[in-house]
Amino acid sequence: MNRYPVWKYAIILIALVVGGLYALPNFFGEAPAVQVSVAKASMKLDAAALARVEEVLKTAGIAADAVSLDNTSIKARFASTDVQLQAKDALQKALNPDAAEPAYVVALNLLSRSPAWLTALHASPMYLGLDLRGGVHFMLQVDMQAALSKKAESLAGDIRTTLREKNVRHSGINRNGQTIEIRFRDSQTLEAAKRVIQDQFTDLVTAESPEGAEFKLVASIKPASARAVQDQALKQNITTLHNRINELGVAEPVIQQQGLDRIVVQLPGVQDTAKAKDILGRTATLEIRMVDEGTEARAAEQGAGAVPFGSERYLERNGTPVIVKKQVILTGDNLTDAQPGFDSQTQEPTVNLTLDAKGARIFRDVTRENINKRMAIVLFEKGKGEVVTAPVIRSEIGGGRVQISGRMTTMEANDTALLLRAGSLAAPMEIIEERTIGPSLGAENISKGFHSVAWGFSAVVVFMCLYYMLFGVFSSVALAFNLLMLVAVLSMLQATLTLPGMAAMALVLGMAIDSNVLINERVREELRNGASAQAAIHAGYDRAWATIIDSNVTTLIAGLALLAFGSGPVRGFAVVHCLGILTSMFSGVFFSRGLVNLWYGRQKKLKTVSIGTVWRPDAGHQTTAD
Repeated sequence: MNRYPVWKYAIILIALVVGGLYALPNFFGEAPAVQVSVAKASMKLDAAALARVEEVLKTAGIAADAVSLDNTSIKARFASTDVQLQAKDALQKALNPDAAEPAYVVALNLLSRSPAWLTALHASPMYLGLDLRGGVHFMLQVDMQAALSKKAESLAGDIRTTLREKNVRHSGINRNGQTIEIRFRDSQTLEAAKRVIQDQFTDLVTAESPEGAEFKLVASIKPASARAVQDQALKQNITTLHNRINELGVAEPVIQQQGLDRIVVQLPGVQDTAKAKDILGRTATLEIRMVDEGTEARAAEQGAGAVPFGSERYLERNGTPVIVKKQVILTGDNLTDAQPGFDSQTQEPTVNLTLDAKGARIFRDVTRENINKRMAIVLFEKGKGEVVTAPVIRSEIGGGRVQISGRMTTMEANDTALLLRAGSLAAPMEIIEERTIGPSLGAENISKGFHSVAWGFSAVVVFMCLYYMLFGVFSSVALAFNLLMLVAVLSMLQATLTLPGMAAMALVLGMAIDSNVLINERVREELRNGASAQAAIHAGYDRAWATIIDSNVTTLIAGLALLAFGSGPVRGFAVVHCLGILTSMFSGVFFSRGLVNLWYGRQKKLKTVSIGTVWRPDAGHQTTAD
């Protein structure tokens, strides 16, 4: 009656072993470390870079517990945070002598002290939130003037296209800061262009300005439209940061506006801080322009003349200068997807771009009109432009699919695709503040958080053992198993544990033991009604199951509502709460019954069970079942 088949005990044993393995890394703690990675994906970290880091630390008299090299970074682990900070300063000064052009990203980090065999099993500790372990804090300054200039440049291109379609001839269109200047040879043409602009471009206000023998029309963005552009730029940048952080896999990030032109980014529990700093700090935007192939431009490429008016000079990845026109044909806003890949003929790493309908139409028209001319794909990072590739247009390119290549490494293609796929920034941003912050509530409150769970667990165990005797011991073991499983699941999911999450963990302990209280009281009730010991155990578990399901499902619904509609700390509470309910149902019923069956199921002539005092109100006295 009260015997489990072997396969059920096998499930319990497997759950116990797996739970123990994946919960174990949380007990080793973390060590302060410094992480060194390259500032550009085209650079590589090798054994020589590792030797250089070791030499810098040795010269500075800083002892490292371990220095290791993996595929993307060099990590040096230290005994204390004081040594960690000294090591960061020494490495920053030695590896980046020119602060304006850093070759390496040197960042603080925390590394798990888990042994290598656990790491090989992909067993990692839970992340701790900003209120427990801390994390990375960034303050980003958005260049609003650049956003307006970018909008004016886009409007200038649209005006040029519109006037050509309306057959309105002009002597030239140039962007001067945040204004657009259009020149005409007669006043009639100026009036015609003015009417077109007023009808087609409601965001612009125009003013006439005579200039010698010509007539000049100056268009500027209206103040209300300028504010809208700035607000939209800020919102788009926040959305882009969200997308980039999602690509990094950071849990529960905080990204919010501060003031009119600043964004605060907090990454709780992030481990690869160098990668986060690199991805967030890079303001990559893509622009497609035509190469200026005039005589003056060719001379400027050779360094024999000035850059022609209306063009700009950029460098290719190999350092070769390219003169490109200022007019932007397409931007990253027209991208719908960007994926790394390989060229089918040369097998070189590439980035495959997919354009939206508008971008595909423009790209098709431009390539049709400029066959045998060069087109430059310019990638802007941190305000500096670099020509990724400048191929010759051999034929019309339709379908909205573009492939870019140009001596890229596989890692560089992956990083470029990530940045472009995450979305282009509406305005450049600069990191004006960056710090790795410690626990906001202090080490004392962290200790109190863990102690609250430990003391709550101990109090429940003492009460259960005193009140339910051996059945209380079974319930306590099941509660410990539940806590083990909860920590293991959170670790496997790489969830971020915050103080609200710890509060949910303490609450789960109380709720988890509730299932065993229902079972134990049901067994007592069956014994009071005169059932045999084996029948009472069987009926206690079977008849309490429906009540346990009802209570846990209703609580789970409330937790899912918090998870769906909450944010920040509320979601952290809800995640632990919902997972705890699921593990408590497994441990409180399946696991605890396995213990009871293992202990009592083998006894065929069982007369009594150790479940504390069984009250018999009808007899006016009490007996002890033990």
